[in-house]
Amino acid sequence: MSGPNPYKLAKQHVERVGKIMGLEDGVINILSSPRRELEVNFPVRMDDDSLRVFQGYRVQHSSVRGPCKGGIRYHPGLTMDDVRALAMWMTWKCAVVGIPFGGAYGGVTVDTKKLSKTELERVTRRFASEISIIIGPHEDIPAPDVYTDAQTMAWFMDTYSMNVGHCVPGIVTGKPIQIGGSQGREEASSRSVMYVVQEACKAMKMDIHGATVAVQGFGTVGWNAARLLQHEAGCNVVSVSDSSGGIFDPKGLDAMRVHEFKKKGGSVLGFPGSKEIENEDLLELDVDILVPAAMENVITKENAKRIKARIVAEGANGPTTPEADTVLYNKGIMLIPDILANAGGVTVSYFEWVQDLQFFFWNEEEIRNRLKAIMTSAFARAFKIHKDRKVDMRTAAYMLALGEVAKALELRGIYP
Repeated sequence: MSGPNPYKLAKQHVERVGKIMGLEDGVINILSSPRRELEVNFPVRMDDDSLRVFQGYRVQHSSVRGPCKGGIRYHPGLTMDDVRALAMWMTWKCAVVGIPFGGAYGGVTVDTKKLSKTELERVTRRFASEISIIIGPHEDIPAPDVYTDAQTMAWFMDTYSMNVGHCVPGIVTGKPIQIGGSQGREEASSRSVMYVVQEACKAMKMDIHGATVAVQGFGTVGWNAARLLQHEAGCNVVSVSDSSGGIFDPKGLDAMRVHEFKKKGGSVLGFPGSKEIENEDLLELDVDILVPAAMENVITKENAKRIKARIVAEGANGPTTPEADTVLYNKGIMLIPDILANAGGVTVSYFEWVQDLQFFFWNEEEIRNRLKAIMTSAFARAFKIHKDRKVDMRTAAYMLALGEVAKALELRGIYP
C-alpha cells in the first residue's frame, strides 16, 4: 500500500479506541496482534521453462468469534505489514456487521499483468498448496481481492479439493456460481455502500433522490456503486474515474454506458459529452455524496479541507487518513468507514459459505433482503454510538467492533 505503514495505522486505531472504551492494556494488545502468520517462498515453472520464486503470505488476525475470513491479493508491492493490516480490518468488518467470522488476509507479491493465464494458474495452485496447512472450511476461508477473481478462487478450490480427495466448495468464497458460488456476490460490497448511504441520508434528513454523486475508482466496487446509487437509489452520478483519470458531466453520467465504454477502450476517459478531470479534483467536487472506491490514503489532512460532499462512503479499504477523519468530522461531514460501508462483500461471502456447508442455495432476492437487514442494523448500531458518545462514525464503528470481539474474548477466556 502507498503512504503510511498500514499496520501501524491499524494498531493505532485499536489502541486509541480501546482506551476510549476503557479496555485493559492486555486486551488491547491481544486485539492489535495477529494470532498466526505464515510466510512462504515457492517456485513456479514459467512458460519459457525457467523457474521463478514467489513470496506469499497468510495472516490470521483473530478466530475468537469464528473461523478466519479474508481475501487473497496479488500485487507487486504487497508486504507482510499490508497483509497484517488487512487481516485486522477484516476482524472489525465481520464484527461490526455481526457475522461469526474472525479476520484473515493473504496474497502473493506479484505483478499479474506480466504473467500469462497459465502462469497465473500455476502461481495460484502452488500458493494454495503452500498455505493449505492453515486454511480450511472451518478454519480459514479465503476470497478474491485486488487482482484476483472468481477464476482464481476456482483454481484455489480445485487445488485444495484434489489434495484432500473430495470436493470442498466451502474452502473459498467468491467462486463461480457453477461450483458453489453465491448469487449477488460480485456486487455485494457496492450494494452495502448503497444501503448505508441510504441510511445516512435518512439520518441527516437529506433527500437521496437526485443527490449528486462522485465515485473515485471504476473497478468492480466503484462501477457497481455508481450503477446502484443511480438506478436503484435515484442519485445523479456526475463524476467517475479510474487509474487513467476522471470524467465529469454536471448533467449526469449513465453508469451503465460508461461501464460499456470502459470495457471497449480500457478507460473512462473520452466518454462522449464528458469533461476530463484529475482523480484528485474528483474528490473535491461540489457533490452531495463522495465514494472513494480506489486506493488507500487518497483523502488526507491537506485535501480534506477542500472536500465539499456531505457524505463520504468508503468503498475502498483505508482511503482516509486518521488526520483527515478529524478534519471531516469537524466540518460536519458524515464519513461512513470502510469496515461498515463495504462490509457487504464479507457478508455475502458468509452467505456463500453457509450455503456451501448445507448444500442449499438461496435466490438473489433472498441474498439482497438478508444483506439489507444486516447493513441497516449495523449502521443503526454504529450511528447510535456516534450520537450517544459524540464521536465520529469511524470511532463509533470501531467501538462496536472492538466491543464484540473483546466480549467474545472475555467469554471464551484465555486457554489454558
